[in-house]
Amino acid sequence: MAEIGAVYDVTPVPRKPTDIMASRDDEQVKGPEANHKWLCASVLEDAAPVIRDVFDEAERRDPEHLRTWVALVDGNNHQIDCIKAQALKRKINVTIIIDLIHVLEYLWTATWCFFDEGDPRAEAWVRTRVLAILDGGARNVAAGIRRRASSEGLMASDRKGADACARYLTNKAAYLDYPTALAGGWPIATGIIEGACRHIVKDRFDVTGARWSVDGAEAILKLRVVRSNGDFDDYWRFHLSHEHERVHRSRYANNVIPRAA
Repeated sequence: MAEIGAVYDVTPVPRKPTDIMASRDDEQVKGPEANHKWLCASVLEDAAPVIRDVFDEAERRDPEHLRTWVALVDGNNHQIDCIKAQALKRKINVTIIIDLIHVLEYLWTATWCFFDEGDPRAEAWVRTRVLAILDGGARNVAAGIRRRASSEGLMASDRKGADACARYLTNKAAYLDYPTALAGGWPIATGIIEGACRHIVKDRFDVTGARWSVDGAEAILKLRVVRSNGDFDDYWRFHLSHEHERVHRSRYANNVIPRAA
């Protein structure tokens, strides 16, 4: 399992819930664009060291902690705990926001507990609830999903998706403060990470017949991240310098040069 982290800068773009869930006829509002993207990744280490590296890079950009820090996650509890631990250690105020796309996935899973596949009402049902969540009503949406499942007399197996969605919205409500995020102009989706999973990991490692040792995969992953960050030329000069030191200078560090008899 590869862990990937990203740091990037954005210029805030305030939006409304209807801007996020705009219909085809509505005027589209462009969200905040990522600038100066930086990636890190590992298959050897778990989330904690990767998140530490993310904080190191973010702190390098903002050593005085004067800027607004937002951490986007998919809801993984271990990742959230690691972010909180790093923020506490460094005395940084970080707002954690769960990626809206993951919330949508749970909502669509719940949808098919109430509608047949292909039912045109399903899309409208999801849109109404997403707008409510974006307006700060995650717990109310969760309660409504549970009530509908009970009122329709669904068996436990038939309401499994609905219960999972309601549980997710309730448990993660503290990280679903989309009204603050939208008003502040912050991003609310992890497209940067999803894209990195594809072009850093999947395009190279997930090929037919490929077999990787962990160390080999780690080395290639690091190189792909270095190249993606635009640091390869600097890295290569560093590499050649240290190779020269290792092969030549370290061998004759004491200026004892062997001679033929």
